Amino acid sequence: MTREVSIQLESWPSIIPFRISNNVWDDFPCVVCEIRQDGMTGRGEGLGVYYHDETPESMAAQLQQISAALSAGADREQLLELLPPGGARFAADSALWDLEAQLSGRSAWATAGVAPNPVETVFTIGLEDTPEQMAAKASAAADLSLFKVKLNNDRPVERIAAIRKARPDSRLVVDANQGWSMDELRVFGPALHDLGVLMIEQPLPRGEDQELEGYESIVPLCADESCLHLGELDDVVPRYQMLNIKLDKCGGLTHGLQLAAAARNRGLALMVGCMGGTSLSMAPSHVLAQLCDFVDIDGPLLITKDREGGLIYERGLVSLPAQRFWG
Repeated sequence: MTREVSIQLESWPSIIPFRISNNVWDDFPCVVCEIRQDGMTGRGEGLGVYYHDETPESMAAQLQQISAALSAGADREQLLELLPPGGARFAADSALWDLEAQLSGRSAWATAGVAPNPVETVFTIGLEDTPEQMAAKASAAADLSLFKVKLNNDRPVERIAAIRKARPDSRLVVDANQGWSMDELRVFGPALHDLGVLMIEQPLPRGEDQELEGYESIVPLCADESCLHLGELDDVVPRYQMLNIKLDKCGGLTHGLQLAAAARNRGLALMVGCMGGTSLSMAPSHVLAQLCDFVDIDGPLLITKDREGGLIYERGLVSLPAQRFWG
């Protein structure tokens, strides 16, 4: 078996600066891995984990280190040993899934044992200076009704109240991105419940959420930064009711499916999320989305232009294009 591996760095400008409690993005830089074999090319995209200081350059260096193994025929299971969890492994894993689908004639969805059904994604409302600005964003997204709202500890209840007033029809989940203390959660949680919030994602900082053990939250809590991969699942189970699996964190769909099965077996509900990016990142996540209670794969809605022929976004539903794109 002879393969050719190529690695590229790309950047996809955001429509407006995208702000969360601890970061702002003007664009979404990524690494793209391509693996060519027998006239077929598998592609994968990784944005990495920003709070672990992953960059396109660092991920490209990781991929370069294993390019000989990939060229010699390393498969997805072997990749789990070649690279640690993270964006580089996600890019390579996605490329291998895509290549496998083309060589076998069997889609990634079929290989994963799921149907390629349309899924409803949240639309993310980034953090703005005032509650009124965030309410205006919700009002402007008139054809959408499921919102994920980024919050910090500056007037979070007022922000959700403003959005609720502007869009009483909306369904809301919130993401504090590690921005609260335990005392703040005790205050904010019940107030957000009264406003109809369905889930609170990562209220406390990673490594500082032990206090959640034994805490009975009136709103289900979802781990994000607190669980990157299977090795961290045991700590999450007594603290959270849901797990947000991001393929950039866990290092690809192969590990993501394993993590999803293990989390379900431990009684956790599931969400699939993303670090942003184009449809090339979202397509593998669309496979995993078939197993999830909440879906956050709105990356292409946050950038000025998606890849040609990418996933179809219509009124919150994400479906596959008629022509082959990935997997």
